[in-house]
Amino acid sequence: MTLVVALETYAALLCYLIGAVLSVGAGLWVARYGDRDRPDRAAVLAALAMIGVWCVVSLSLPMGHPAIEIAETFRNLALIAVIFRLFAADGRDESLKPIRPVIIALALVQMFQPVLLFVEAQAGDFSRIAQITFEVGTVLNMLVAIGALMLLHNLYAGAAASSRRIIRWSGIGLAMIFAYDLNLFTIAYLVGEYPSLLVALRGLVVGVMASLLAFGANATSAGLQFRPSRAVTFQTLSLLLIGSYLLVMVLVTRSLALLGEDIARATQVAFLVIAVVGALVWLPSERARGWLRVTATKHLFQHRYDYREEWLRFTRTIGRGSSSSASFHERAVKAIADITDSPAGLLLVPNEEAQLELTARWNWPTIEVPASAGDYALSGLLEQHSHILDLDEVRAGIDHHGELAHVPQWMSDAEDAWALVPLIHFDRLVGAIVLARPRIERRLDWEDFDLLRVAGQQLASYLAEQAGQQALMDASRFDEFNRRMAFVMHDIKNLASQLSLLSANAQKHADNPAFRADMLVTLRNSTEKLNALLARLSRYGAGQGQEVREVDLASLAKGIAERFKSVHPVAITKAEPVIVLADVESLEQALIHLVQNAIDASGKQDPVFLDVHSDGLAGQINVVDSGTGMSPEFVRNGLFKPFVSSKQGGFGIGAFEAREMIRSMGGRVNVESREGVGSRFSVVLPVPEAVTLLNRHKHQPSKEVA
Repeated sequence: MTLVVALETYAALLCYLIGAVLSVGAGLWVARYGDRDRPDRAAVLAALAMIGVWCVVSLSLPMGHPAIEIAETFRNLALIAVIFRLFAADGRDESLKPIRPVIIALALVQMFQPVLLFVEAQAGDFSRIAQITFEVGTVLNMLVAIGALMLLHNLYAGAAASSRRIIRWSGIGLAMIFAYDLNLFTIAYLVGEYPSLLVALRGLVVGVMASLLAFGANATSAGLQFRPSRAVTFQTLSLLLIGSYLLVMVLVTRSLALLGEDIARATQVAFLVIAVVGALVWLPSERARGWLRVTATKHLFQHRYDYREEWLRFTRTIGRGSSSSASFHERAVKAIADITDSPAGLLLVPNEEAQLELTARWNWPTIEVPASAGDYALSGLLEQHSHILDLDEVRAGIDHHGELAHVPQWMSDAEDAWALVPLIHFDRLVGAIVLARPRIERRLDWEDFDLLRVAGQQLASYLAEQAGQQALMDASRFDEFNRRMAFVMHDIKNLASQLSLLSANAQKHADNPAFRADMLVTLRNSTEKLNALLARLSRYGAGQGQEVREVDLASLAKGIAERFKSVHPVAITKAEPVIVLADVESLEQALIHLVQNAIDASGKQDPVFLDVHSDGLAGQINVVDSGTGMSPEFVRNGLFKPFVSSKQGGFGIGAFEAREMIRSMGGRVNVESREGVGSRFSVVLPVPEAVTLLNRHKHQPSKEVA
């Protein structure tokens, strides 16, 4: 116990010493650098001098000495005078008639303290009188503190915006001094004695606030504002909540002690156990932290977002090196989702037909997204209006630009889907991000829309730049590929010429008719194969068209199934007689490639299915497997990219070649795939009637309207 008292004594000496140094230094600074035309200059100098005297007296004499009380009385009178002169600094000295009685009353109450000291000194050993004077003295000090705080409130609340900048720092310093005194004397009155720790810290607190008085006495400080960062605010708020929690625990346990001894002990233990378990469950909760962050942002800040921090985090997320596990598209989704504290998101990118396709998903493995995540009309609407869709408004039937008719059903049915953010680059839709609902539910407001729109434009530029770099890389690889193919074509052409010459010589000089016949057949077949290979390779550079004619898809599918019969089970589930326009050789080659890919992705006994049908305008043949499947990112960025292959040692040109051949016939290739489930490749080709109608429409002369 003696050690605790000694530590408190040394702490009090140190605090009052620091307070004396700060107050004296503040007075010298005001005398040298303070504004000389301020009405409160003399009062501030006097107050700082009295604070210094009070700290020196408190440092020199034991606690409770009458000289300390007298020094404190003059200190408070000087501080009240500063408040009075601050009204003049605000330009309201002519309207002080209602304030003067309060100032005089506070001064009289404060001057009553020496009278109490005299009465206490005359009482001698009468403890009852000493207790009464103590209680009356603490009540008077509380009244002085309350009156001073009321004056400061009226001073600041009634000041104009320009005047508040002048009186801000002085008002904060005075308010903190009197607020500390109010708490000190309130606790002393309730407990019956002065709390030694608060008394020891009093000199340090008053000295620091004296520095604020000096700081506010200079014009250059008028424009300075105390703006703590959001991180500091959240941490401070968390500490206050934890401190309040501990204080409530102490008060409750002390209150329970008033019960019987056995009941009190059992009740205290039960309460402590419940409180600790509740703290362990609540404090680490991410939902609780999110609620605290949203509440603090809503009530403590003018804006929801700290734009500097949000932009720095956005840039760090996007610029993270490729060595991280997340791909660029996943990081793009995360960068937008982090802004609104969304736990997950999707990236949709328009294809060649302006249909939105799933490219990447971040932390959202459960949502089911179809192959066509949105039609061309939705892409056009997002591109035209740059409107961020609030999906809760869509579900409520609120329509701004006609989006209700185009939002896909899967997006409306997903209750977790919260917002659709378009990514616009130079008035062109680069993609769209679907954000999941935050853990702390709230409505989107104008600040969300503004920040998401700007961040979406920045992200769109990154995506466009990445696509441009990929196109340049592909062009460079194609250039290298073409140079290599030129040498290959030259060698094959020489070989074909030699074989043709050999065939001609064999016809003239072979003596054995049987040998000659076999040799002719062999050489002729070899020549045809080499010429076919040469013609196929020539398509890369010459751009020659293909011979398109009517082809029966059902017959072609049966022929392909028969061809793979001895290699892998290939079954035809549906074979409607459908006639399409295509080049037989190219179409067969493309389908063989797709079937071979399906076989490679499937197990040995897992069949590959072929399905042929028509919708009246086009014929379609589906190649379906139940193999390993592909990720949306690979389908979007790797499947049809040349020189990108998932096979060991693959050249990566086959899928690209198959799609290009189908496109050259006026068709298209659609892909649906799910990892661990399988893939569906759909080859769609026009029927002759549809081509005839289309050509007739193209060549029909337009009619001028008079």
